Amino acid sequence: MGMEHRKIGLTYGGADRAHSPEQEGRFTVPQYTIGYIVGSISSTSLNRKLAKALAALAPAGVELVEIAIKDLPFYSPDHDGDYPQVARDFKQAIADVDGVIIVTPEYSRSIPGVLKNALDWASRPYGQGSFDGKPTAVIGTSGGAISTAAAQQHLKAILSHYNAPTLGQPEGYIQAVPGLFGENGEVSNEGTAAFLRAYLDAFIALIDRYVDVAAADESAAA
Repeated sequence: MGMEHRKIGLTYGGADRAHSPEQEGRFTVPQYTIGYIVGSISSTSLNRKLAKALAALAPAGVELVEIAIKDLPFYSPDHDGDYPQVARDFKQAIADVDGVIIVTPEYSRSIPGVLKNALDWASRPYGQGSFDGKPTAVIGTSGGAISTAAAQQHLKAILSHYNAPTLGQPEGYIQAVPGLFGENGEVSNEGTAAFLRAYLDAFIALIDRYVDVAAADESAAA
């Protein structure tokens, strides 16, 4: 993983956030790369717009990169002996980042089939699960009042089975009113933008904890 410990001040959306001296310790982070998976392959996906908003709001020194799922074939155990290259690349993309944010729609009170298929690829072959120990966060948006809450609960159950340390709070149930998200990461409501910044702060703090544990384990093994 890209765990380079270079302490930097957080900058959001190209403008420095003002912090009091006592806050400065909280708003410093190592440099991280966070992958995001959009659980929809729709050309008009609201959740892709949400993912772009998160990428645009990420602090300086933290880069969000997409881990694409649209080219993955249907998973079958028949592939376990010889994974296709697209699935190898998908698993490697997860391995290469410090944490993963899964941005999911809700289909029929659960996650989309295309996302479950990607998770199945990530979990196999047996004993080589890509999410084992990988800091992970879940968020989603829809026009409905419950805003993907049911899908997120199903997704968190899957991630728990994978042994993925998953962000518990804040929970990201974003109701997408018309015009909330632009095509290039814009967020029209400052309250929503502030929440997404706080969400990213919390996830970065989760990654911090697991980086510290990994560093301690490496030191003990040296």
